[in-house]
Amino acid sequence: MSSTSVAKIDPRKLLAGAQLPALPQSAIRLLELSQDPDNGPGEFTVPIESDPGLAGQVLRFVNSSYFGFSREISSVKLAITLVGIRTIKNFALWSAVFSLMPNPRCGPFDLKKLWQDSLRRALFARAVAKLIGVKEPEEPFAAALLQDMAVPLLAKEAPQLYEKLLETRENGMRLSALEQRVCGWTHAEAGGIMARGWNLPESFSVLVESHLDVERWAAQPEAEGDKLSVALSALLPCSADPTWNEHALFDEYYQKICPSGGPSVPEILVQIDDEFTEFAPLLKLATPGKSLVDYHNEAVADDS
Repeated sequence: MSSTSVAKIDPRKLLAGAQLPALPQSAIRLLELSQDPDNGPGEFTVPIESDPGLAGQVLRFVNSSYFGFSREISSVKLAITLVGIRTIKNFALWSAVFSLMPNPRCGPFDLKKLWQDSLRRALFARAVAKLIGVKEPEEPFAAALLQDMAVPLLAKEAPQLYEKLLETRENGMRLSALEQRVCGWTHAEAGGIMARGWNLPESFSVLVESHLDVERWAAQPEAEGDKLSVALSALLPCSADPTWNEHALFDEYYQKICPSGGPSVPEILVQIDDEFTEFAPLLKLATPGKSLVDYHNEAVADDS
């Protein structure tokens, strides 16, 4: 598919051609249950226990060093009670999406690196959400983790186009800027379409599709802290890149929104690197070759 033909196609048609995979019934049921605030751990336990694979994943997740419980948790209901319905729901959601994404043969595209970047961004978005007082920091976490979920499907459906886009991106340009120039839309918009196609909550779909609008959300951090957290995470470096091209922009926005007395850029990046080391085994991800704080230190040295 040429870039010319893609530019004339509505992204909805492109994703329809990609045959959006269906979410597992257990994940769909959890999303349905989450629409009613009266549902508690008992209701959420049923669909998880009906899916042995998901039940095992949930228990491994809750018993990981990330939570640090002193004793082993062997009950799904207790696990939900201890870490919260929202955390378990989001874990089930991104576990499902993680398992559904194709790994297209498309030039420099590397699915493992995309998930490494996504996990870093998710951990960072949650940390920032907590810093600026977002009520439910698990929502920015899940949205940041899935913010680039459309890229594998788009690359699979239009491999020639995305091979060119990804090779050009290696020269320092954002993928989204190239998509906008060539196609008239971005993977963020496509991600929003995917989220709505799965009937995810509208607020979650907006978080995914607006993750490129950091300037817009930074202008109203108190009102839009969840969106700002996700958008700022999108400025973190890609593990496939030798340098952090957007370091200066990231630093500028972080300094603006970080509360007085909050962690410095190096401090929060060290925190995210440490959390990644704890969290990555749950997704069977290797540690990237370069840490976030290494990217930061190199960028600072280059600027001096």
